[in-house]
Amino acid sequence: MWKLVVGFVIFAAIALYVISKGGDKIDMSGEKHGGDVTHEPAPATPAAPAAPVAPAK
Repeated sequence: MWKLVVGFVIFAAIALYVISKGGDKIDMSGEKHGGDVTHEPAPATPAAPAAPVAPAK
């Protein structure tokens, strides 16, 4: 029984540490679907031009 209490205390301490380090950046609202999703795709970068190939002799 005491092992469960010690495990819970350790887990709670780790959770409080992570929450204190994350601050307001942690999103606890769960999964997001539909229009409320804030994920935006990365802008496409133009392809680099190919290097000129020297003619074979």
